[in-house]
Amino acid sequence: MIPLLLQVSDPHFGTEKPEVCAALRRLAQAEQPRLLLLSGDLTQRARPAQFAAARAFADSLGIAHRMVLPGNHDLPLFHLPLRLFAPYARYRRAFGPAHDALSDVDGMRLIGLDSTRRWRHSDGELSAVQIAATAELLRATPADTVLKVVALHHPLAVNRDTERHNRVRGHREAIARWREAGADLVLGGHIHLPSVRRLPDGERTLWAVQAGTAVSHRTRRDAGNSVNLIRAGRTHGRRVATVERWDYRAADDRFELAALSALPLND
Repeated sequence: MIPLLLQVSDPHFGTEKPEVCAALRRLAQAEQPRLLLLSGDLTQRARPAQFAAARAFADSLGIAHRMVLPGNHDLPLFHLPLRLFAPYARYRRAFGPAHDALSDVDGMRLIGLDSTRRWRHSDGELSAVQIAATAELLRATPADTVLKVVALHHPLAVNRDTERHNRVRGHREAIARWREAGADLVLGGHIHLPSVRRLPDGERTLWAVQAGTAVSHRTRRDAGNSVNLIRAGRTHGRRVATVERWDYRAADDRFELAALSALPLND
């Protein structure tokens, strides 16, 4: 199966580790994914120099296609006038408009959603309009599509009860609407805890995939630096996706395959 998508989440430039950045460049060069997803918290404090570093790093990966989503750290926290009246100005100068996006690459439809809100410090939110529009885009997927993916910064689902408060507002409606509309995977970040989870209580299979922090020293006690590489294809005529978690190993100074989840999909 071809490597369709490299998910790099929560790099928090301003807190990055140069040796991990260099190792991630080597991984991208070796695996040659078709699309780069930057799923939020590109910076630590939304400062111009941090955005410039994040953009330079994204360019250095040399991936043909790119989708970039903001995270809550990409809105100014301490510069209140900027947060109130131009919260995405610095983000926009580095990466363009912060808005919902659509990309069709090599049989994959990727729908990206901005779950940040200027009036929320950390929490994410999906509007009824975003949820409905995403469902329509899922239903309108081209016939030759192998994989249907929705991505946002904040998690739709979590594996730990202690993280339930971090779920995006509107997650229940989103799960129900997007599952019915044919979504296969929903990708998120924000909590720096990688996981793959099959969402219960539905006839169709829907997987929630979380990424860890890619290159920042702001790791969790039980989760270091990691990225996700997603592949898709058909096996014996059935659609299958694989989610590979690649962890940075300091002893070897490289990203290594740490976990592989083979995910059966509905036809």
